[in-house]
Amino acid sequence: MDLIRLVFQLGVLFAIYSFIWFFIDLGLALLVAGRKRALPEIYLIKAVKYLFLVNVTFLFALEKNNTLSVIGVIPSATVLVVYFLGKFQQKQRQAQVLSQFGGKGFGLGLDFDRRYEIGVIALAVMLFSLLLAFPEYADNNIATWFRESIIDIEKTVIIGFIFKVIGFFFLLGMLLKMVNAFNYLISGRPLVDFQTYMGSKTTKKTKDDFDDYEEINE
Repeated sequence: MDLIRLVFQLGVLFAIYSFIWFFIDLGLALLVAGRKRALPEIYLIKAVKYLFLVNVTFLFALEKNNTLSVIGVIPSATVLVVYFLGKFQQKQRQAQVLSQFGGKGFGLGLDFDRRYEIGVIALAVMLFSLLLAFPEYADNNIATWFRESIIDIEKTVIIGFIFKVIGFFFLLGMLLKMVNAFNYLISGRPLVDFQTYMGSKTTKKTKDDFDDYEEINE
């Protein structure tokens, strides 16, 4: 039950943090007056976003455990890494869909570079490890502001409830990933694989289709 509660709370934290960052990113976009961002600039901003999320999550883990210990922060670190990998897979799928239409994001912030994505995630994981060694650097003004803002929004009646609903669905998604991973270790394949299911439907449909000009022998 403690793990389920932790995943739910982190889901709420991630959702509210993304909500706050949306307005920060919007402000940055207004500053450049509509200029299209270069790919390194996009990932520099994402790196800052992920690094402060790591910082806030580390503060949350310290608050939950009262004392600093590797065992105490491992569950939060694991959920955070799974969250980053989920974002990576989501962006990769979006890029694959857009590439079919000859687009690279259409200026919608969906630009994707596998090397940059992996580099940003690796940098975020490295920061979490450094904070374990030097926890005094986790308590800084920016991270504290994010943490206090998240708590204030979570305590708001209506908006807080909405983010709790998002946290619930985040929990369900995490549980599904855990079940899939466990089933994969046992049987060699995930319990639920939506991509394979959709792919098989598309393949079947393609095989069943025929050309309008194809001659059919009676």
